[in-house]
Amino acid sequence: MDTIWLNMDREDNLMVIESLMTTAGRLDPDRLAAALEERVLSRYPVFRQRPVDAPLPWRLPRWEDDPAFDLSHHVQVGELPEPGDDRALQAYVSGQLGRPLRRDRPLWEIHLLQGYGGGSALYSRLHHSMADGIALTKVLLSLTDVSPDGTLVPDDSLESHQHGWLEVGGHVVGRLATPRRALSTARHTLDLTLSSTGVAAKLLLATNPPSPVNGTPRPAKRAVWGDPVPLAAIKQTAHHTGTTVNDVVVAALAGALTTYQVEHGTEPVDVPTMVPVNLRPDDEPLPAELGNRFALVLLTLPSGLRTPFARLAETSRRMTAIKESPEAWLTFGIIRGIGRTGPMLERYLVDFFANKATGVTTNVPGPSSPCYLAGQRVVAMLGWAPESGRQTLGTCIFSYDGRLHVGFKVDTATIADPEGLVRAFDAEIEALCRLAPIPEPVTARE
Repeated sequence: MDTIWLNMDREDNLMVIESLMTTAGRLDPDRLAAALEERVLSRYPVFRQRPVDAPLPWRLPRWEDDPAFDLSHHVQVGELPEPGDDRALQAYVSGQLGRPLRRDRPLWEIHLLQGYGGGSALYSRLHHSMADGIALTKVLLSLTDVSPDGTLVPDDSLESHQHGWLEVGGHVVGRLATPRRALSTARHTLDLTLSSTGVAAKLLLATNPPSPVNGTPRPAKRAVWGDPVPLAAIKQTAHHTGTTVNDVVVAALAGALTTYQVEHGTEPVDVPTMVPVNLRPDDEPLPAELGNRFALVLLTLPSGLRTPFARLAETSRRMTAIKESPEAWLTFGIIRGIGRTGPMLERYLVDFFANKATGVTTNVPGPSSPCYLAGQRVVAMLGWAPESGRQTLGTCIFSYDGRLHVGFKVDTATIADPEGLVRAFDAEIEALCRLAPIPEPVTARE
């Protein structure tokens, strides 16, 4: 699986996982470097290794130690241009999105940008061949502490409750990891067989309809995000409507795409997206070699529906269907098989499946309480998975410390107005939250 992502780099879609962490105060570069040495480089050898081709054509590439490894080659310290606001940070990140990582060094880099507001921004670029996004998120979170004095965040700081994609992976693992229980009767066997057949048909026959967010990618990309949204209001809406936080957030994304299509003069259609699903058990520590252990499921967002409630109800139904199907494990097997076919066939097969979606959507539940990076309070977190094939839209949904952060990574040749997506998402969240009654204020009895 690592080999697939190593071979999938192309000029118009790089296989680089981008992440962003901002802090309230200015980070000390030396303290950050010490944390990297202690908590990342000493634990995960791949951060000191580079990929090399196999000596024989039928063998897979391998990792080897970089004899000239130097941390300064991978950590860049700079000052964010004035005025040091979101617009300046978005411009900086956008300027890096189309730049490939050097193959003669370990495939990662970190940019420490001072002057973001009164603090700093830590922008990380890590190649997908090193590990999947959930694993790399855990690695980056291992740099943080639960208090300014340096107490480590526990490895299980990524919550596995029902507002993240981890829930899908955990549900599938629990359902299929114990074959005797899952296949104890002929009925279960038949149900699983029929379900797998339906999933296979879905993956083979699905199409990506024309829309304002579907096009041909080019190297130029942009990253944008809006203000964070209080998670409490979303939880209240989920409780009132009998859905999950994850359903509400994904329905808001569907609504944003509805609005974007209408504003660009087209009749809205459902927009398919790929969703990464973690397949590691929640309580299993990360292996030293990291690597990729995830699947992709195809979720068709109900953006062809016209009302927020209709989109929420249909999102919930489609999400439930995915959770109750073996799609994640089926696609995991497909990905592993593709990784052994060789670069040329590999690319063809990856494109065949990738082109069925407009992009990739990640939804990661981060720490529910504040954490600290090199002694400074972390304010916000974002992270984007790479796109492949003709995909043009990446969506990051990241919850942290009681707030929801949403950002888009877009191909500018197709989506020229990503700020419109941000505005539409915010408006849709407001519309969904109006579905839940506002609690009456409690007053003292006279």
